[in-house]
Amino acid sequence: MEASAAVWARPYLSAWRSCTRIQGRACQVRRYATASSFLPEKRDLGRSSGEAKRSMGTWQQQLRFTARSMNAGSSEGAVLARPSSPGGRNKQKESVDGKLSALRQLFDKARVKIDAYIIPSQDPHQSEFIAECFMRRVFISGFTGSAGTAVVTEDKAALWTDGRYFLQAENQLGPDWILMRAGTAGVPTISEWLTDVLSSGSNVGIDPFLFSSDAAEELKQTLSRKDHKLVYIYDGNLVDEIWKDERPKSPTAPVRVHDMKYAGSDVSSKLSSLRSNLIEAGANAIVISMLDEVAWLLNLRGNDVPHSPVAYAYLIVELDLATLFIDNLKITPGVMAHLTSSNVVVKPYETLLSQITRLAENGAKLLLDTSSISVAIVNAFNSASNDYYERLTKQSKRKSTKDSNMKLQEGNSLDIEMEGPVAIHRSSPVAHAKAIKNEAELDGMRQAHLRDAAALAEFWSWLETKVVHEKVLLTEVEVAEKLLEIRAKQAGFLDTSFDTISGSGANGAIIHYRAEPDTCNIVDDKNLFLLDSGGQYVDGTTDITRTVHFGEPTSRQRECFTRVLQGHIALDQARFPENTPGFVLDVLARSSLWKIGLDYRHGTGHGVGAALNVHEGPQGISYRYENTTGLQGGMIVSNEPGYYEDRSFGIRIENLLVVREVETPNRFGGITYLGFEKLTFVPIQSKLLDLSLVSAAEIEWLNDYHLEVWEKVSPLVDGDAREWLWKNTRPVSKHCTT
Repeated sequence: MEASAAVWARPYLSAWRSCTRIQGRACQVRRYATASSFLPEKRDLGRSSGEAKRSMGTWQQQLRFTARSMNAGSSEGAVLARPSSPGGRNKQKESVDGKLSALRQLFDKARVKIDAYIIPSQDPHQSEFIAECFMRRVFISGFTGSAGTAVVTEDKAALWTDGRYFLQAENQLGPDWILMRAGTAGVPTISEWLTDVLSSGSNVGIDPFLFSSDAAEELKQTLSRKDHKLVYIYDGNLVDEIWKDERPKSPTAPVRVHDMKYAGSDVSSKLSSLRSNLIEAGANAIVISMLDEVAWLLNLRGNDVPHSPVAYAYLIVELDLATLFIDNLKITPGVMAHLTSSNVVVKPYETLLSQITRLAENGAKLLLDTSSISVAIVNAFNSASNDYYERLTKQSKRKSTKDSNMKLQEGNSLDIEMEGPVAIHRSSPVAHAKAIKNEAELDGMRQAHLRDAAALAEFWSWLETKVVHEKVLLTEVEVAEKLLEIRAKQAGFLDTSFDTISGSGANGAIIHYRAEPDTCNIVDDKNLFLLDSGGQYVDGTTDITRTVHFGEPTSRQRECFTRVLQGHIALDQARFPENTPGFVLDVLARSSLWKIGLDYRHGTGHGVGAALNVHEGPQGISYRYENTTGLQGGMIVSNEPGYYEDRSFGIRIENLLVVREVETPNRFGGITYLGFEKLTFVPIQSKLLDLSLVSAAEIEWLNDYHLEVWEKVSPLVDGDAREWLWKNTRPVSKHCTT
């Protein structure tokens, strides 16, 4: 390495001080008399929230994607993005173009001249939701979707994103940007594209704090095949140099202790279990960078990141000590006492790399999850380890001049080396431990979901009254704001668990859609309305999607809705051996759609945290077979098949499920069999069913579910909400026509 860890750290960690969380919620809007065309976004669905721990939007996954344009007339599978509205794009075009020009001017000023620069979506912790100061890709490109990677060369700018965001990226990218449609066949990967557009021997720059070690190594190897070099730029992020004083400030809200009645296990017990895992792995220390892992392990919750109750921090756990690296402003006396009682010390966030160096100097056997730990951290440890062994070699040579017994000297040298620092690359044991909820966590999730269901019953009653009976013109934004208002009245409510997806008509077909005041649609009785939303409560995290029609759905809409529901039911009823990977179950949710040649471009299920991130790994249910994590009792996953007809409508039905042991008549080979327990209890609109397609068993499932919804939720609501709940949980007959 060319510089010490301390030198690498200074510019970047200084820049950290100028970072902040997003402030505020949806803007106040006026009512619109006419609907407008689709605009964006949603949260990460195609993932597993991991899909093996990271969402589909992460850089490493994007490297592997190939895609082709949905525009038959495009060349090389790419399309020039077109503006959504000429009047609103000119100003943004000038702004973005100016940023590209300013960024390119910095290519020659870097310590090593570069010919291209890659801007990912991630923060230094590989988070899905990030503080506003880390939204560098959004700043440089204007594309606000949560998943995507921008690449800028001397004369080109391209953005890769997946199928959830194709329509949104088309609308938001200016004409100087090339949209690369990842996830379908034909488009080059980022490294392939760079190899094609750059002359041989070019330098590609990245911020090493924003790339996992695995992702950086894969990119490095791919580029080297064409004599290109990957350059780690440690002396500041180039986008930050353009952003300058406009870059938002650092989040400083205090963290809080997550009560034992919700956590179910104290910090000392969790640390003891982790240390046992380390010893089994031959390690004596671990660096934890995933924010939800830090929060779960220390029973802390924060407020740095929108929708996720986490704080920016690192954690180093050794066999006799744990060190939390965090802004001291966030630590209250109560939190300090909580940490001290478990022998956890607190140090400034920016001192992490110096402590990594110390571990190497002390000969640590350091466990590093290279799928999430940044290449900057891994390189810091490797560099300090190299220094350790260089000193050892010099000492050994000096000693060899005084001792004629070379065999003995070689043996002693080997013994000393075995005692030196070693990097042990394997998955974080914290991720798996966090995924398997204890009974206190599961009880909190059940209680939070019931309160959330009561809020949704009140909301749907209100919305149906406004749209159907009072004929009020409500925008998608106003509807989302009303839902937030109703949810906020529930005990223990803290925040939404992601930006609400409130999509009417064509907007429902944009998988990751976020309504904007100036362009959103009206929610009416002429279109399907898709609502995907969730809440963060002190005791649990919710995520639910329902699709409804307040008028008369078409036969096409009924058929598509029915087939989505059939997939939902099939997965809900699944029985499978313990440790079955989620991709084995994915076909159950798609089979009914496949029968008529339909499908959807996202995963079927993601892991969910307990009063933590709405998307977590390593478990998931997806067609992506790389995630081989086996499902185990206590894990929570979503069940959310869908169908999206571009520029027409979208359908999705989502419940959260707990993986549970089930009784079966046989247990072949003594294997434990698993199934699912429902957490979500909100009616599914039966008027959208095409009863000619459903079986008696499927009708029975729906009626049983609605009976359970009524029994669990009706005691929590009254008045109009209770009346709505009663009406929407009535049994469906196979011969029913409504």
